[in-house]
Amino acid sequence: MSWQTNYHTWQEQPTMIPYIHDELTAMAGNSEALEAAFSGPMSFGTAGMRGVMGPGIGQMNVYTVRQATEGVARYLDTLDEATKQRGVAISFDSRYHSREFAHEAAHVLGAHQIPSFVFDDMRPTPELSFAVRHLQTAMGIMITASHNPKQYNGFKIYGPDGGQMPPIDSDKITEFVRSATDVFAIPVADERDLRQNKLLRIIGEDVDQAYLANVASVTINADLIQKVGKTMKLIYTPLHGTGKVIGERALRAAGFENFTMVPEQAIADPEFPTVPFPNPEFAQAFDMAIALGKKEDADLLVATDPDADRLGAAVRQPSGDYQLLTGNQIASILLAYILKARKEAGQLPENGRVVKSIVSTELATKIAAAYGIEMKNVLTGFKFIAEQIHQYETQHDHTFLFGFEESYGYLIKPFVRDKDAIQSTVLLAEVAADYKQRGMTLYDGIEELYATYGYYAEKTVAQEFPGVNGAQEMAHLMTEFRENAPHDFANVAITETEDFSTGVKTSATGETSTIDLPQANVLKYWLADGTWICIRPSGTEPKVKFYVGTSAKTDQAAQEKLATFEAAVNAYVASI
Repeated sequence: MSWQTNYHTWQEQPTMIPYIHDELTAMAGNSEALEAAFSGPMSFGTAGMRGVMGPGIGQMNVYTVRQATEGVARYLDTLDEATKQRGVAISFDSRYHSREFAHEAAHVLGAHQIPSFVFDDMRPTPELSFAVRHLQTAMGIMITASHNPKQYNGFKIYGPDGGQMPPIDSDKITEFVRSATDVFAIPVADERDLRQNKLLRIIGEDVDQAYLANVASVTINADLIQKVGKTMKLIYTPLHGTGKVIGERALRAAGFENFTMVPEQAIADPEFPTVPFPNPEFAQAFDMAIALGKKEDADLLVATDPDADRLGAAVRQPSGDYQLLTGNQIASILLAYILKARKEAGQLPENGRVVKSIVSTELATKIAAAYGIEMKNVLTGFKFIAEQIHQYETQHDHTFLFGFEESYGYLIKPFVRDKDAIQSTVLLAEVAADYKQRGMTLYDGIEELYATYGYYAEKTVAQEFPGVNGAQEMAHLMTEFRENAPHDFANVAITETEDFSTGVKTSATGETSTIDLPQANVLKYWLADGTWICIRPSGTEPKVKFYVGTSAKTDQAAQEKLATFEAAVNAYVASI
């Protein structure tokens, strides 16, 4: 149907929720906004769905949330009754409508006689992952748009292992979501009836305590924290999000007593009024933390995004200024500490394995190799790291030691099956304490790693494709890279091309081999000097991401190479 037809269908609904009706009325005459909202449904995939909030089949609202949950319910209806009755755990973040969407999801599940376990207030994504495992539910739903701007919200689905749904199952759910074509006819149960019939149960402190007990196991050297961490000065900001609920408690339980939360950003505010983007990848997210850090002479600044699955950090320099660390740097220093501490304690398993995404730093690979530990590369998406953990636990062939993605996501202990900024905050503080007792900072620690393994530099550049033609333009770009394949970047020859859509690796001489990973619309090039370049359309946003990773003997040389290759990629894209 045309967007005009879809729009008129919504206009004619006699029982439209009043505030959505008002929003729809306000859109009248804005053909661009109406076309974006009504041209087609929101994409629904392995990460669920995410988009701007507002009326229409292509935006996040009560009706599209009901439609998504109806797909989940119809999927659960195909399973055996015992599995279905295990129910669904539901959490939500601090965004507009998040609580409402969470309860609407429970109402749809209840209409199918499927129990739901809804948190009493906002909780982090990693705690939702934990809750699925702890309560042994059949699935989990997290209402969040993670680090996106305030206009966004999202609907993430989790499988029974606490990881994001694998493609096979999520594809089935997507089919059921699409089969629920009339979003206004989806049955919803009354909340009071659901509560009385125990089909909707409120959870909270009971799960918090269990989660925190597991977070306590992340600490490696409790004596170190008592000696140094107890007095080391930390600044923590949850960026107006869920981290405030559990992050402070986790730090105090570990023994870090001398820390301060940025007061203005410890307020759960869906406007995110103090930051342009609530994303710890961006320097502006640290402005208030840096100001407070300078005032209190803090050693370490830590920020978590609104659903507390991503963590960023900044460390004090001798000048008194603060240096932000990249996600790759944080991951590398966490990994180095984990392996060093476990080796010193005689607890480094021979079959240990670290898991990272294919677009994350190769510095971690060198660190792992120095300890005799194998690195496993997987596609981008923490669900693929969770799949590896599940395989190791069922086949008993490897022991999981650490997992990460360059986009500021890390997992220390697998009682959670998604990236966990709460775990990471506690361990990063311990690592900072370890360097402090040696008269060093975390940044000194990064430099120490570079001096040992070489200087590594990475950068991610995203090109946006907004509007109704965005998906088509992204597809065209990827087609051009395949059909008019480059032979070099910056006059450095491509020695190997990995096309994950076909699962084939091709050398410059034409020899081919199979890539042992699921198919994905991703290209990765390996260059003669060891540099790699990867191209990947985002699964949740209208963006194509370009990743560049390189290394050299000095930091200056590595940064110069990085800039050269970034320019070469941009030039090639501009020529398409």
